[in-house]
Amino acid sequence: MKSLLFLVLISVCWAEPHPDNSSLEHERIIHIQENGPRLLVVAEQAKIFSHRGGNVTLPCKFYHEHTSTAGSGTHKIRVKWTKLTSDYLREVDVFVAMGQHRKSYGNYQGRVFLRESSENDASLVITNIILEDYGRYKCEVIEGLEDDTAVVALNLEGVVFPYSPRLGRYNLNFHEAQRACLDQDSVIASFDQLYDAWRSGLDWCNAGWLSDGSVQYPITKPREPCGGKNTVPGVRNYGFWDKDKSRYDVFCFTSNFNGRFYYLIHPTKLTYDEAVQACLKDGAQIAKVGQIFAAWKLLGYDRCDAGGGVRYPISRPRKRCSPNEAAVRFVGFPDKKHKLYGVYCFRAYN
Repeated sequence: MKSLLFLVLISVCWAEPHPDNSSLEHERIIHIQENGPRLLVVAEQAKIFSHRGGNVTLPCKFYHEHTSTAGSGTHKIRVKWTKLTSDYLREVDVFVAMGQHRKSYGNYQGRVFLRESSENDASLVITNIILEDYGRYKCEVIEGLEDDTAVVALNLEGVVFPYSPRLGRYNLNFHEAQRACLDQDSVIASFDQLYDAWRSGLDWCNAGWLSDGSVQYPITKPREPCGGKNTVPGVRNYGFWDKDKSRYDVFCFTSNFNGRFYYLIHPTKLTYDEAVQACLKDGAQIAKVGQIFAAWKLLGYDRCDAGGGVRYPISRPRKRCSPNEAAVRFVGFPDKKHKLYGVYCFRAYN
């Protein structure tokens, strides 16, 4: 037994430096690199806040451990920014830089660049932020065989709102839900956005799609029709459903806008078609649901006249105008040709 152990130890000692074994030789080189100054990538802030239309810098710097140098000088530095999907299974290319070469991708083209305030600064600047920019971004720096990453979350100031179509409750598959939000100047909300809205008081008993393909709903006041009155408050999760066949409502997210939201003063009440034409005549368009929620939540807009879809925003609860809470009140979907209401318009700034 002792002789066998002795032979094994000898074989191990000879295997490590064997010059004819290329794979082990490669491992020996990696080992030496790990004992040297290791490339580190850091984000000074893990979460950044901004808003639609704004500019933001996602922080990222790189250096070698125990040194003040940014790079070794023997290899070109490659910086790559990607956006992580909600399930972390896929990455969307955003920006790549190596030496003097720069490339941006998709709807980031023309809107992103590296700050480069110092030789080790790989921070990404995003201009003219859109709703789709919300999410987590990965900064990866590569130098030769060394690489490291850091993740930064970009949060947007905004509001989550539930939406169902004129057809009624639970009529949208996932793809239709995405389009419905876009049609209302918004995007389908993420779980984090819905969770933050629940923490701020959002209570809604209808389940809706979220951006990760799950179906959930927020409850702050437990009651029988909404999971039971003896349950704890929280975001109820139905799980993941077939995106083509399953049908639910949707939770949308919108942010501030570059324009003017207003109630149109008109001598008479209007049908829907008349309301559309009245806004157009005033140099505007009939307001979208996302715009009325953004005006209510972010601007404190308050008016006790129903219009549009038909909704009205109340920031100051009072008798006959949402006496118990500040909210966007929903009247329903009246007959577009016969019911008469006012109208909310939106005029975009150039």
